[in-house]
Amino acid sequence: MRMAKAVHADWKKTGFLAATAILVGTWILSGCDSTARAPSQPGPPEVAVVEVKPQRVAITTELPGRTSAYLVAEVRPQVGGIIQKRDFTEGADVKAGDVLYQIDPATYQAAYDSAKAQLARAEANISTTRVRAERYKELVEIKAVSRQEFDDAVAALKQAEADIEAGKAAVETARINLAYTRVTAPITGRIGKSSVTVGALVMANQAVPLATVQQIDPVYVDVTQSSAVLLQLQRAMASGALKRDSANRARVNLILEDGTAYPQVGTLQFQDVTVDPSTGSFILRAIFPNPKKVLLPGMFVRAVLEEGVSEKALLIPQQGVSRDPKGNPVALIVDAENKVQQRLLTVVRTIGDKWLVSAGLAPGDRVIVEGMQKVRPGSSVKAVPLDAAKSPDAGPAAPAAAKSN
Repeated sequence: MRMAKAVHADWKKTGFLAATAILVGTWILSGCDSTARAPSQPGPPEVAVVEVKPQRVAITTELPGRTSAYLVAEVRPQVGGIIQKRDFTEGADVKAGDVLYQIDPATYQAAYDSAKAQLARAEANISTTRVRAERYKELVEIKAVSRQEFDDAVAALKQAEADIEAGKAAVETARINLAYTRVTAPITGRIGKSSVTVGALVMANQAVPLATVQQIDPVYVDVTQSSAVLLQLQRAMASGALKRDSANRARVNLILEDGTAYPQVGTLQFQDVTVDPSTGSFILRAIFPNPKKVLLPGMFVRAVLEEGVSEKALLIPQQGVSRDPKGNPVALIVDAENKVQQRLLTVVRTIGDKWLVSAGLAPGDRVIVEGMQKVRPGSSVKAVPLDAAKSPDAGPAAPAAAKSN
């Protein structure tokens, strides 16, 4: 009994010592942990920057426009009659001189035959009239006939000669009218739908054309441009900031309705000399080769005009430009002391995903493009090049370490 009590007392003592040891160890560990988690002094925020560098940039303008045929000819009959035949397929290519319609030639053939007969009669009568005039010329010299009779013979000869000339003109007129019964294509191109069928009655020079032929290789593209933009470009070229190529011709590219680029490159043909007072714009016309007939008249396209080349253009990403409360474009830059400064900019246009800046920045400036929400003008920052900030080594490393823990 005494032994049992002694064992029980030893067990209590041992348990008390173990509990005390656990509490001490926990206190030591918590103290170490609190020391490890003590807050460290934060460094300056990190921002991604791009360095402004002058570069050679082609200045382009994208304008909406419509295609139009290079040549357009409306086919109309020159003589009246009944359509006997149609010798073309609607929507096919035709060549100049191809027969499109055949008008009933019966009456015109008869008129042509009659004119030739009249001419033959006049040519037959002139021989006797000429002989009489020559004979009377000899007789009047010996006073065998009167002067009046000689004059009448000469007049008759001239009348016969005039009848021959009139007969020739009548034959030519009849021949032309007979040829007009074969309605031919005036130009080479693609013909549209026919407005008449076989058996229809047509009239000379009627208002409604029989069909329309359009030449679409090459093809015109007509676009409109603001006169204010034209003045800006002229000033830039006069100052030397904008230069044309050696031929002083502007190249034009096309973007089709489905967003694809047209493979052929066109050239600017002319610009209109009059500004539309209602819109303040003028028309520019470009010409494009169209060997595969991809461009059809009336299509909506977007023309990209190469207006010139800026040799020292300053471009910055669009995300590096914001607006102040007045709506003016501003940018944040990092100076030589790694402090943030705000610059008021003058932007001209967008080129791709960048702004073309004409004032407010200088070569070598470091523009903040990422992390702007973390900084204010005058604050110190750690500037990192944008390419380094986006490098694979800098990004995915942190999530991988967290995942391993």
